[in-house]
Amino acid sequence: MPKKTDDKFKQYFVAIVPPSPYYEQAQDLKVYFKDQYQSKASLNSPPHVTLHMPFKWKEEREHEIVDELNNFCSHHHPFELVLKNFSCFPPKVIFIHVEKNQAICDLQKELYRHFKRKFNLLNADYKAQAFHPHLTLAFRDLKKRIFELAREEFNERSFEATFDVTKIILLKHTGKVWEEFKEFDLVSSS
Repeated sequence: MPKKTDDKFKQYFVAIVPPSPYYEQAQDLKVYFKDQYQSKASLNSPPHVTLHMPFKWKEEREHEIVDELNNFCSHHHPFELVLKNFSCFPPKVIFIHVEKNQAICDLQKELYRHFKRKFNLLNADYKAQAFHPHLTLAFRDLKKRIFELAREEFNERSFEATFDVTKIILLKHTGKVWEEFKEFDLVSSS
């Protein structure tokens, strides 16, 4: 029986992954949501801020994505990112809030345009929504009835982290979880 053509495709997305110790702090919060609120779906990926939503691409051609991300990053500089407190998208998503700044907005917009122009890839499901950078802690499996309890708890909690974004990450789905596949350094301006 011939192999389905979908088997040749893998899923990828592009994100900012926070450095230590913020990575571990965010990961601990994801585990907390699993333990306290039975929401474990966010544990299927490392803590991250999405720049380009998941897309399917032929695995045998992933070098094209890698080459273009190398090229793209060679024209972008590191910038500061601030994570501050918590927020939500009712009725199921709770996240660490990312303070918007021009640098992250420009990076996301230019990456979106670059992928659209080079690969005809779109953030199709989200094209009508404005970019809202965030680091998800709980989402699709957070029960609606429990969401309010979690939201109340996290409205009272605080979180703050500031770090330099010096690279972006291409993540790849293994069939079970998302893993960091390749890093791309942003070019230092000095």
